[in-house]
Amino acid sequence: VEEAFAGIVALHPAIGTIHTVAIRRWRKSLFDTNTWRQAAALRRALRACRYDLVVDAQGLLKSALVARQARAPIAGFDRSSAREPSATLFYDVPYAVPRDLHAIERTRRLFGLALGYRPDLSTLDSGIVAPMGTIAGIDGKAAFLLHGTSRDDKKWPAEDWIGTARLLVER
Repeated sequence: VEEAFAGIVALHPAIGTIHTVAIRRWRKSLFDTNTWRQAAALRRALRACRYDLVVDAQGLLKSALVARQARAPIAGFDRSSAREPSATLFYDVPYAVPRDLHAIERTRRLFGLALGYRPDLSTLDSGIVAPMGTIAGIDGKAAFLLHGTSRDDKKWPAEDWIGTARLLVER
């Protein structure tokens, strides 16, 4: 996971190990020896474990190249579903997932196909356990809805935000 998002991944109780990449930072210092040392350390860490399957949910060339370092079968979007079709050259098991779906639904469908289950797309539970006690003034009965995103295809319709807020109020 990109280093800036590792803290979010760490909130899930089933996550034991997080391998971080710094591709955004590394691009800015391609000729720095520290960049290459860090990339080599990531490669060693990925190869130190044995994986049954790696799922590349980004569908990007950069994520496919990182996934390949794990020396495991890679599942990902098929050529018509991936954001960068060239990434699919590195996949052992490609899956068709409609591109017109919201990014979260696309990701959940991909994981369901790759891991052999049918995701319940009506639930909102991500399994993340937020450390509410660490935020000053919050008694554990709070929610934070972050509506901002970096890309238009990640935007969620207003009625879905309203539905989510209503569900939270009911709880």
